[in-house]
Amino acid sequence: MAQPTDPDPRATLRGGLPDRYLNPDDIAEIFDVSLETVYQWRRKRTGPPGFRIGKHVRYDPADVRAYVTQRKSAEQDAA
Repeated sequence: MAQPTDPDPRATLRGGLPDRYLNPDDIAEIFDVSLETVYQWRRKRTGPPGFRIGKHVRYDPADVRAYVTQRKSAEQDAA
């Protein structure tokens, strides 16, 4: 009997997020918020952490996943 293959661990980490750096438009779409909200999060340092590549802001999918996990934990602790 053949052993089942393990899923790609990167797929588990990504949790359905694309396998590329995300831009602010992607973040707005993922969280169903306006682009202005994404920029406000960045200014207030309240949203997922981003970084600059030249004049462009990018987000690592792993950091976005960690942000969501952290927010979920904070919500559960508050409840």
